[in-house]
Amino acid sequence: MPPDPPAADPAAPVSRDPTLPGSPPDPPGPPPHPDLPDERAHVAAAYAHLAAMAATTRRVADAARRAGDDGEVDSTIAAGHLDHRLRLLDPDVPGLVFGRIDTEAGDRWHVGRRHVEDPAGDAVVVDWRAPVSIPFYRATPVDPQELARRRRFLVDGRDVVDLFDEVFDDPDLAGEVRAAGIPDPLLAELERSRTGAMRDIVATIAAEQDEVIRADLATCLVVQGGPGTGKTAVGLHRAAFLLYEHRERLDRDGVLVVGPNPVFLRYISQVLPSLGEAAARQSTIERLVAGAVDQHVRAVDGPDRARLLGDARMAAVVEAAITGQRRPPTEDLVIATPWGRITVPADEVTALLDEVADRGVPWTVGRGAVRTRLVALALEAHAARAGDADGPPPELEAAVRTSDDLRRALTRLWPSARGPALVRRLLTSRAALRRAAAGILDADEQALVLRPAAASLDDERWTVAEAVLVDEAGARIDGVPRTYGHLVADEAQDLSPMALRALARRCPSASMTILGDLAQATEPGATASWDEALRHLGSPPTARREDLTVGYRVPAAAMELADRLLPRVAPGLTPTVSVRVGGRPPRLEAVTEPDALEAAAVAAVRRLATGWASVGVIVPGPDRRDGVAGALLAAGVDAGQGVRAVTGAPVSVVSPAEAKGLEFDGVVVVEPARFVDEALDDASAGRLLYIALTRAVQELVVLHAEPLPADLVR
Repeated sequence: MPPDPPAADPAAPVSRDPTLPGSPPDPPGPPPHPDLPDERAHVAAAYAHLAAMAATTRRVADAARRAGDDGEVDSTIAAGHLDHRLRLLDPDVPGLVFGRIDTEAGDRWHVGRRHVEDPAGDAVVVDWRAPVSIPFYRATPVDPQELARRRRFLVDGRDVVDLFDEVFDDPDLAGEVRAAGIPDPLLAELERSRTGAMRDIVATIAAEQDEVIRADLATCLVVQGGPGTGKTAVGLHRAAFLLYEHRERLDRDGVLVVGPNPVFLRYISQVLPSLGEAAARQSTIERLVAGAVDQHVRAVDGPDRARLLGDARMAAVVEAAITGQRRPPTEDLVIATPWGRITVPADEVTALLDEVADRGVPWTVGRGAVRTRLVALALEAHAARAGDADGPPPELEAAVRTSDDLRRALTRLWPSARGPALVRRLLTSRAALRRAAAGILDADEQALVLRPAAASLDDERWTVAEAVLVDEAGARIDGVPRTYGHLVADEAQDLSPMALRALARRCPSASMTILGDLAQATEPGATASWDEALRHLGSPPTARREDLTVGYRVPAAAMELADRLLPRVAPGLTPTVSVRVGGRPPRLEAVTEPDALEAAAVAAVRRLATGWASVGVIVPGPDRRDGVAGALLAAGVDAGQGVRAVTGAPVSVVSPAEAKGLEFDGVVVVEPARFVDEALDDASAGRLLYIALTRAVQELVVLHAEPLPADLVR
């Protein structure tokens, strides 16, 4: 007899082949919305008008460019602005229109990604960021915001698939799906498979998210949000909103988006362009400060040293090292000139040094001011001695300015400085560190800071924390090389105090969006609270905190499992409440032998990959990651490690740190008890596991040969 067929996996996606005999027919679908043909026609017209706007802009830009080629500077500038506008008028943008609002007064507005108008100048689509669009995101049956109806479009590319109406002027229908019954577009979006890039949420922004997005430019906004609350998307959409509201200012001053690692930046890279904004710079802290050390960030600190170098006290050490170079004179300044020797009293020089120091200007600027004032004092002293009412001859000033006596005095009084050399001396010279750190770091801490010097400055292999110190020193010596009008920092719970200072000085207006989740803080020296983080950001008077507590990505059952860790990893933090109450519960699968874990991971990945577009395997430690990745490749599974997590490989093997901020349809977590290997302490181990358990959008599998952590056992 043939063997029995394998039992069906109740958690596996089910498909039906209509060509097989006896296959039941699909149930009849709901009839199409009666307005669907009209809305499709409106969207088609909107695309046509957008293409016409782009064509007109292109013609005008070409004409301006030709005029600029003939020497008209204003035309060249205009062509640049028109080229920027042309990038915003992409006629192939998917999902151009995603909704409509009908007001009680009878007005009707179609809401979309771009403002589109017809040849008469009438709006065919209003930009989602325009004030008229606010009710589309915030209206509720309790507070309809003067809407009679909100219509959401279910969109696939340029095609409107179906419509969903919420009727606010009929209390019996308010908030209900239309009678024919289609899924809410938000829930439909949440159920879509994930690919290797983050999508925007412009069509499905929730009311609490919209209030954050539209916060005033001057606000320093801290957004605490658990997994799946959309905090990253909210931060990026806020950047897009501010670029729309303050176009001229932010085009001039720029927007900076800082993420935790290159994997994350690649993951979010298409969100702002999809919203019509491509001007923002994206960076990591490492990239941001690496220029200070000529990109030579090639070493790694141990956790204790990284924690100490990131401590805010190191700013005082750097400051003391800089200002400690200033030497008050011990004798009068004497400058020899062809017109005789000029003497500047020591007390006048000391007063000059104190005056310049009190200005708080960068060290190099102060040095230039000291040089200028010493020349002036010398000329005044000569005039007083010579009694020359007409002032000194012009040649005397040149002689004083180029005098070797002045040069040597300036080198003693206020020497030149460079950030890399100064910090290198702090890190490698016991005497230099002892002088600068006196009363700031104790002897054990100073010993932890010190390391051997490389053969030369160019040979130094800096760590990220050391590069942040060089950046601090460089800003204090030469000023900040580049500042921005608005700054978005994601996964900011992992930033050290010194890293936060590096961000703050790049945004002097304190217009910032600081995003993170304290329950996911895993880096050494991370700030313990948002209040502490704000202190290191300069305590902006406009600062405020918003908490996002509704989860849209992680299924409720997986979120409940992860939330069991919260009392240990973030006591007092409000758990995230997921709107996705259905779906598959997490599978906790025991493996009898540790050596069988890799084979079990391969089997789990194979099963998940048959039903989902993206699968993440989250493993503790590099050895385990290499082993699992090798087993997958040996089994013929296309799997990538680390950075390939967002480059198209359907299966990605990552550490919890690399997985931070990412999402996959299916996730396999391997040996959760071993996550302590990558952790700094018990709380950090729990946070690494918390991150791993909250990356799945559809299905979560936990494989373990060792007993599960006690927090997960119920």
